[in-house]
Amino acid sequence: KGVLPLNDNLASNEIQPNLSISPVDDSRDAYHRQRIHKAKLDLWLHGAFVMPSSSFSTTSVAIDDDGRDDYAAIANDLEMQVARAPIRHGPVREVRRRLQHDLESDGNNNNGGGWYSLMENILSVRGGGDDDGNSDGGLKEDHSSRLEKQLEELSAKFGKPFVDAIEQNKAEHAADCARSCELFYCSEESSKIQWDAESHGDTSFASYSFGSVPPEDFSHEFKFPLDLIKVTEGTPLFSAEESVQVINNAEAEGVDKNEYESGKYKLGGDWLVNLPQTRSWFNSKLEHVLFPLLHHLFPEIIASPSVLRAHSVSLLKYNHTHPRTDVHIDNGIFAMTLAMTPQSQYNGGGTFYEHMGVDNILPMDVGHGTFRPGSVRHGGHRVTSGTRYILGAFLLLEDHVEHVRRLKNRGAELRTSGDLLAATDHFEWALAMNPRCTTCLKDLAEILLSQKDYVRAEEKIRSALDMLEGLDSDALFTLGLILSEQGKDDESISTYQKSIELNAEDAELCYNLGIKLGEKGDTRGELAMYKKATEIDPQMGGAWINMGTTLAEAGNLQDAELMFLKAIECGDDVKTKGMMNLAILLQKKANNLAPSGDLNGAKLAIDQAAKLIDEAKPLLNAKIALGGGNSEDAMYASQLKPLRVQIHRLCGQILAGMGDLEACEAEFRTASESFGDVPGIWDALARVLDLRGKAEEATQARDTLVALRNSL
Repeated sequence: KGVLPLNDNLASNEIQPNLSISPVDDSRDAYHRQRIHKAKLDLWLHGAFVMPSSSFSTTSVAIDDDGRDDYAAIANDLEMQVARAPIRHGPVREVRRRLQHDLESDGNNNNGGGWYSLMENILSVRGGGDDDGNSDGGLKEDHSSRLEKQLEELSAKFGKPFVDAIEQNKAEHAADCARSCELFYCSEESSKIQWDAESHGDTSFASYSFGSVPPEDFSHEFKFPLDLIKVTEGTPLFSAEESVQVINNAEAEGVDKNEYESGKYKLGGDWLVNLPQTRSWFNSKLEHVLFPLLHHLFPEIIASPSVLRAHSVSLLKYNHTHPRTDVHIDNGIFAMTLAMTPQSQYNGGGTFYEHMGVDNILPMDVGHGTFRPGSVRHGGHRVTSGTRYILGAFLLLEDHVEHVRRLKNRGAELRTSGDLLAATDHFEWALAMNPRCTTCLKDLAEILLSQKDYVRAEEKIRSALDMLEGLDSDALFTLGLILSEQGKDDESISTYQKSIELNAEDAELCYNLGIKLGEKGDTRGELAMYKKATEIDPQMGGAWINMGTTLAEAGNLQDAELMFLKAIECGDDVKTKGMMNLAILLQKKANNLAPSGDLNGAKLAIDQAAKLIDEAKPLLNAKIALGGGNSEDAMYASQLKPLRVQIHRLCGQILAGMGDLEACEAEFRTASESFGDVPGIWDALARVLDLRGKAEEATQARDTLVALRNSL
C-alpha cells in the first residue's frame, strides 16, 4: 500500500510523499499533517527511540508570510529523515515490523484505504490518539464521554465493590488536589498566562519515544507514535546563577543533611514541604514557566495551565554516597525533572530510560528540564564524583482522575497488608480499564507466584513482556523467579541474564543469578555475580555469605574469611549467619593447622570460633522467639549445638597436644555442663581424667557415659 521501503536502497533525494497518502479532505494543512504523522510512524517502524525535535508538536510550526502554518516544510524534513534513518535491529524493530506487516496485509485483504487506514488501525492497537485536529475542548469531551461509558459498563460487571473503589479514587484525587493548592501554586480559571514561544524563542525541545505502550491512564488521549519524553535544549529555563541561589537557600534549610529511602537506594535531599524558601522559588516558576510550558507540550490532555497540580516535589542530592535511584515509574500522570547543578561539577548522572538501553543516558545541564508522563520506567544514572542536585515533581490534573494508577496503588497497599484477594480485585479492575497496564500484570504475576500458581503467573508476566517488547528488567526478574520455581534452570538463567543486560545495577538480580549459576556448577560466573551484587549494594549480606561459602568449598579459606567478616558487618538478618559460617571456617582452619604442628595458630582459630558461636546463639534464639525467624534461621539454630560440641572437642584435643592437660580437663568439664546429653563429651572427659591420675572421677564419667548409651 505504498509504505516507504525499510532498507538502505531508499533514495533520499527522490521522495514522493504523494504516492503513499491520499488526503482525507481538501485542506492543505490537514494533508501535510497527515504526511507528518506518517513520517513519524515510519521512523517508529525503523525502531527509532529519539523522535526529531521538529516533530514534537504540530502546534509550534513556523508561520510563513502568508500567515499559513508551514506544515509542508516539517513534512519534507521528516520524510528526508526517514530516508536517512538507520534501521534498528533486535526485538523492538522486529515487533514493530510484524505489526506493520500484519496490519498492511489486513488492509489489502479488506480493500482498506491505503496507509491512512492502516495508520488508524495501528493507533487503535497502540493506544495513541488520532491526528484529526480536534480542539482541546473536543478531546476533553471525548475523554469524559468515553470514561463515563466505560465506568458504567464496568460497574455493571463488577458491582458495588468496583463502584466504591471508583468513588474512593475520586475522593482521594480531590483531596490530593486540594492539598497541592495549599502548598504549591495553583492558577485561577481566569489566568491568561500561556507559554510565550517568542520570549523563549531559543528554547527548543528534543522528543524521545515513551516506549511500546502508552501511559497507563488516558492512553487514548496521547498521540501516537508516543514521542512523549520532552527535553529542553538551547536556552535554559533558568540561569546557572539563579540555580546557585536556590541551592544555597536549600542547604541553609538543611537539604544536604537529610536522606530517605527510595526503593533499594538511599537518596539525599528532602521534600519541598520542608524547604519553604525553595518552595517559594518553585511556585514562581510553576506560575510563569512550568505550567504554561506543560500545557504547550501536552495540549491533548492538559486543557489549560489552571488544571495542573504539583503533588509531590523534592530536591534530590546525588553524590558518591547517594549515587543513583532504582529503576521506577513516577506516582503521577506527569512528571518533571529540573537540573539544578552544572554538569562540570559532577561525573556521571543523567536519566536513563530502560526501553532505550542502559547506555542511552539523557543528560541535562543546569536550568534545563525533562517533561513526560509518569508511567515510563527510568532511573537516575550513577554519580561517580562531585555533587548533582535535581528537582523532581509529580503532577496531577484537577479535571482528570487517574483511576488506573489509583486502583493499582491501592492494590499494592492491600497486597502489602496481606489481603491478596482484595489486591487481586484492584489489579483486575485496573486492567479492565486499561488492558495494557503492564505494571498491573506484573503485580498479578507476583501474587500468583507467592501462591505457587506458577503457570498463571508465567502467563501474566509473559503478557506484560510481550507488550513491553522484553524491555523491563523487573518483569524479566520475576519471570526468572517463576521459571526457577518450576525447575527450568536454563531458561531462568537466560532470563536473568537478559534482565542484567537492561539493568546491570540490580543487586538482588545479580545475587539470584549467582545462585542459579552456582547450582549449574559455574563457579566463576557465580562469584562474578556475587561480586557485582556487593559492589552495587555493600550491605547485601547474603551475597557476601555465598561468596565466602563458594571460596571455602574451593579451599580458599583466607579470602572466604574476609567475605564472612563482611557479612557480619551487614544487617541483623544475616549477621548471625555470617558468624556461624565464619565459625565453621575457623574450625576447619584449626583442623588444618593442628596436624601441621601449628598448635598456637590452631588454638587461636578455635577460640575465635567458640566466641562467634557463643555470641550468635542468643541473637538467633531471640529472633526466632520474637517471631522474626524463618525456616533458614531455624536450620541455622539447629546447627548451634553440634557445632559448639565439635569446637569443644577440637579445642580439648589441641590443648592436650600442647601438653596443657589442666586446660584440657576444664574445656571438657565446661562441655559436659552445657551438653551433658552428648555421650562423646563424657568419654573425652574420662580419658583426660585418666591422664591426670583422677581415677575415681574418671570412673564416674564413664558411669555417666554408660547410662547415657543405655538410655538411647
